[in-house]
Amino acid sequence: MPLRHHQKAFATALLAAAISFGAGGQALAADFKLAMSSPPTSMDPHFYNLFSNINVSEHIFDSLIKMDADSRIIPGLAESWKLVNETTWEFKIRKGVKFHDGSPLTAEDIVWSLDRPATIQNSPGKFDVYTKAIVAKKIVDPNTIQLITAQPYPLVLNDLTSIFIVQKKATQGLNSDDFAQGKGMVGTGPFKFVSYARDDRVELTRNPDYWGPKPAWDKVTLRFIPNPATRLAALLSGDVQAIENVPTPDLPQVRKNPKLSFFSKISHRVIYLYFDAKRDKSPYVTTKDGQPMDKNPLKDARVRNAISMAINRQGIKDRLMEGLSEPTNNLVPATLFGHNPDLKTVKYDPEGAKKLLAEAGYPNGFGVTLHTPNNRYVNDEKIAQTVAQNLTRIGIATRVEGMPMATYSSKGIKHEWSFGLLGWGAQTGEVSSPLRALLACEDAKKGFGTTNWGEYCNPKMDAVLEKALSTVDDAQRSKLLQEATAIAINDGGIIPIHQQVTTWATQKGITYVPRTDERTYAHNFKPQQ
Repeated sequence: MPLRHHQKAFATALLAAAISFGAGGQALAADFKLAMSSPPTSMDPHFYNLFSNINVSEHIFDSLIKMDADSRIIPGLAESWKLVNETTWEFKIRKGVKFHDGSPLTAEDIVWSLDRPATIQNSPGKFDVYTKAIVAKKIVDPNTIQLITAQPYPLVLNDLTSIFIVQKKATQGLNSDDFAQGKGMVGTGPFKFVSYARDDRVELTRNPDYWGPKPAWDKVTLRFIPNPATRLAALLSGDVQAIENVPTPDLPQVRKNPKLSFFSKISHRVIYLYFDAKRDKSPYVTTKDGQPMDKNPLKDARVRNAISMAINRQGIKDRLMEGLSEPTNNLVPATLFGHNPDLKTVKYDPEGAKKLLAEAGYPNGFGVTLHTPNNRYVNDEKIAQTVAQNLTRIGIATRVEGMPMATYSSKGIKHEWSFGLLGWGAQTGEVSSPLRALLACEDAKKGFGTTNWGEYCNPKMDAVLEKALSTVDDAQRSKLLQEATAIAINDGGIIPIHQQVTTWATQKGITYVPRTDERTYAHNFKPQQ
């Protein structure tokens, strides 16, 4: 909205907040309402490996292994583990854990949950990338399970953080659409499922038998409010007690507001551009006057690298992100395993980009459509618009088409776009996550290229990556992952823009520990002591 209208809306909401809080501040209630910026597209925790789906699932379901706020491995339903030999991992399951219906968690439920992702049909992004390395499962006793891999595989623990444990008897025979009706929604997590209204809310109630720290709230409502100004207005008026992704234009006001608390942290999510690197003719690549092109310029690494040079990342950080982004040429931040310190952020160089375009045979540029979600990442469509302006200046006439993430992803997974903006969080805590999903040649058997929407393929990179994935020595594996990253990035496989900084705001008196993985958990919001 225009700035004048935006400021007016902010002031109106601020007045409403003052009335809602009252002179002494609003008292904490047993009911907690949390506004999230992107709705889930499926309630089946094994259907689609999409952040908004995972974030909701984790309120209801647990995994064997978890990650703390800094993306370090910690126990989950498995209280301990050990490597029996190079290819056998043994896990001790917590005793006394109950599903929400009161029945006990069993080793059979765990085996079922590890097998189920591979059976899911028509998934836009399957979870079996995290289970493919496991070739056998052995129940040793009711509280001990062994997982066997075909070769040494150091990422077993990391991968298991992404697989939710469901109840076998509750989910047998269900298709993924059934979960939206509440079927199969029986987990062991901190909250029990109550109801789901698509694109609007999920209602939960506290699990009194939860094995971990008990949530502070009796009832939780996860509200889905994609519009940033509306989300903030809901917080200021008292309709919700917390929000994620504070609108960047309002950061100064939120930080200064005595009735609000603000939290932020650099995340492991990289915002990047991908290209149609496979087809000779690409549907959204044209001449500058809009005519189809017989040759796809995006297949040329020089063109892709020219695009990277044309992007003013620092300008995006300063003027669009209000400082809440970290320009990068890496796939993960420096705190995560496999970060390559030799890959420096690409300097903004429009003249150099023009020269590289001319060298590739496109001195007069061409036309392209940049597709983007408009409700998923911080300022996603605005970033795309800024990139389009940068590219138009070097002769690549770029138009932007934004749409909700659900629509965008359903087409992107079918490779319908020529050029797109997307984000990826390294949810396994290291760079092998984006390398496998975004840049490896598509190979369903290996679980490679699950989100490789541009169909980029570099066999040299894949060979180094596969060697890394079977190398147990951490120092050697880190070097291999850094080498694989350099091969793909220097080839323009994808173009990193920045690491996203995630923000949260709460009503005064409520605290939150910000997370590197950007997750927003109702059970981690707590009344201030």
